[in-house]
Amino acid sequence: MSETLTATTIIDPIDRDVALESATPIVIVGHVDHGKSTLIGRLLYDTNNLEDGKVAQILESSKKRGLAIEWSFLLDSLQIERDQGVTVDSTRIPFRLGNRQFVIVDAPGHRQFLRNMITGAADADAAVLVVDANEGAQEQTRRHAMLLRLIGIRHIVVLLNKVDLLDFDEQKVRAVENSVTELLTQLELTPSLFVPASARDGDNIASRSERSPWYKGPILTEALAAVPDGNIRATLPFRLPVQDVYRFDDKRYVVGRIERGTLRVGDELTIGSQGSTARVAAIERWSAPERKDASAGESVALVLEPDVIPARGDFLFAPHQAPEKSARIRANLFWLRQEPLRVGETFRLRLATAEHQVTVASIDSVVRLDDLTTQQSDEVPPEGFAEITLVAGEAILFDPFSPGTSDGRGVLVDRNQRIVGGAPLLGPATLAAGSHAIHPSGGEVSGSERARGKGHKARVIWLTGLSGAGKSTIARLAERKLWADGIDACVLDGDTLRMGLCSDLGFTEADRHENVRRAAEVARILAQTGQVVIVALISPLEADRGLARRIAGVAFDEVFVDTSLATCEERDSKGLYRAAREGKIENFTGISAPYEAPAKPDLHIIADKSNAEQNAVTLTDYILRKIR
Repeated sequence: MSETLTATTIIDPIDRDVALESATPIVIVGHVDHGKSTLIGRLLYDTNNLEDGKVAQILESSKKRGLAIEWSFLLDSLQIERDQGVTVDSTRIPFRLGNRQFVIVDAPGHRQFLRNMITGAADADAAVLVVDANEGAQEQTRRHAMLLRLIGIRHIVVLLNKVDLLDFDEQKVRAVENSVTELLTQLELTPSLFVPASARDGDNIASRSERSPWYKGPILTEALAAVPDGNIRATLPFRLPVQDVYRFDDKRYVVGRIERGTLRVGDELTIGSQGSTARVAAIERWSAPERKDASAGESVALVLEPDVIPARGDFLFAPHQAPEKSARIRANLFWLRQEPLRVGETFRLRLATAEHQVTVASIDSVVRLDDLTTQQSDEVPPEGFAEITLVAGEAILFDPFSPGTSDGRGVLVDRNQRIVGGAPLLGPATLAAGSHAIHPSGGEVSGSERARGKGHKARVIWLTGLSGAGKSTIARLAERKLWADGIDACVLDGDTLRMGLCSDLGFTEADRHENVRRAAEVARILAQTGQVVIVALISPLEADRGLARRIAGVAFDEVFVDTSLATCEERDSKGLYRAAREGKIENFTGISAPYEAPAKPDLHIIADKSNAEQNAVTLTDYILRKIR
């Protein structure tokens, strides 16, 4: 064994906040069960970075569960984590090697906890990607690598864990190394180093393993000590997002953290929202020696002259070095919600200390995770990666995303203040020639709020069937029954639409397609107001009904009103079927144009076997089950 690289001092809890601010952040990521938490626990122990009594605590916790010492218990402090064996929240741990201070960011590996991972890793300078050498790269390995690219972390140490399961066989280890390299290369990521290790046993963590004499590279602690400081931010144009403004006695203090550049007393700054300038009269700090300058990473309080009053979220920058300003912005996206993202949805964009209401104007491309290629799509799947265009009601000040800085690291937040996506901003979005700046926008009242107010959920019920099948009759009877039960319901009838909204359309295949599209768009708008919308439309083609489902974008049910052609002809008071058989009407569904019956409708009403009242009861009961 070689000499162990250990900490010279143990961090006092009182100094924790100071250590976190001045330290180099290193994020640890990896697929669930690949040993990420075990690695960190072992690393802290081997380098003497544990508080007194911690080892005794984990020994006792491990013993109670019938385990040998479980290093992950050092971090998994929540009972849910110990019981389930997964890391739930991002943990930030001060950690010292020699004279250098780090912060270990332990980011969750399980897919349902990736929301915490993306926020925990946002400010890291480097990453350790933990891969089980016995299993190789898994789905979450691929996702985490995508996240490292998205967040902009370029210094990556790959720790091949559990190499003891491969008996430290060099050939097997190199094969895993090659496969992970291939994956990272697809993402334009170049690993700085591969370290073969056993976190449980401490091999190549803080001391060189005798079981891998063929490995001559740095062990993990040496690799961490060699991570570049990465603080290029001090050399960039000055930026300070305003956290708050306080007044004490006769002075007003503008408080925030310097994200870029340096500042001296006497410098001029531009206040972004106002476009005015002010001089820095003083730079104040808490519990720190007085200095007349400050640089990136420092939290300061500025006294400005004249006494301008910026607000939280405002942007201070050096004159003639302004950030970008645009109301249309291109962004990368990692989508965290379990429902797809669609154009027109509205969120709050958190950018440093600012929040802006933005709408998804377009989904420009979506990444296929299986081969990491891009494709066109009208939605972003759960936990998907995409490039999108966001639009705001006013111009937003921002610096485009840049690795190694906090520039452009946006987060999308829903109305319930939940983070639903990471959104690094790429730059202003330009309009293509001949295109327009029209984009849909979401309402301020959410669907869940409307459902609580109305006492039921919104839904689109799409009735399809031959002409004369009884769709409109059943729909109107169901509408009355629902209304009597306190349900806000309405009917979109095919004939009514043809008399107004669709009066310019004929009965060609193209016109029928457009008729369905318009009906679906109207149904979507009505459903967004919280209504139950019953559409009664022949809609003979399966592809068109599929389009209607996609357009509706909410809970959607296809109901097949199955009435025989003979019955429909018997009910033909308008004489349409007879005229169609005589060749007087072209493209008549069921006679001279096809009807594609639904193969698997959500509800199948065999209308011939019951009367309209009974069929309406069947439909009403079905709807009530779905909306309550």
